[in-house]
Amino acid sequence: MSSQSLQALWEASAGQPFEPAVSKDQQFSIAFFLLLAAFLLSSLFGLNLSLKNIPLYAVPASFAFGFGAVYMICAVGVYV
Repeated sequence: MSSQSLQALWEASAGQPFEPAVSKDQQFSIAFFLLLAAFLLSSLFGLNLSLKNIPLYAVPASFAFGFGAVYMICAVGVYV
């Protein structure tokens, strides 16, 4: 990529600011919901320990906790 095309790309993108899929105002509520869902799903998995419950409770709980933790970190102002 030449520097001239990079300069043209830079100037073309100046009129299109970045807008995230989830706005800053919604991050806390989404994070809270995901962490609550992770807590509930992991509690259900803890009450019903079985291999058949892993895809039903454990996997969604781990995804909800992972994404919820990142959203909560961003919502309270700690950027990773």
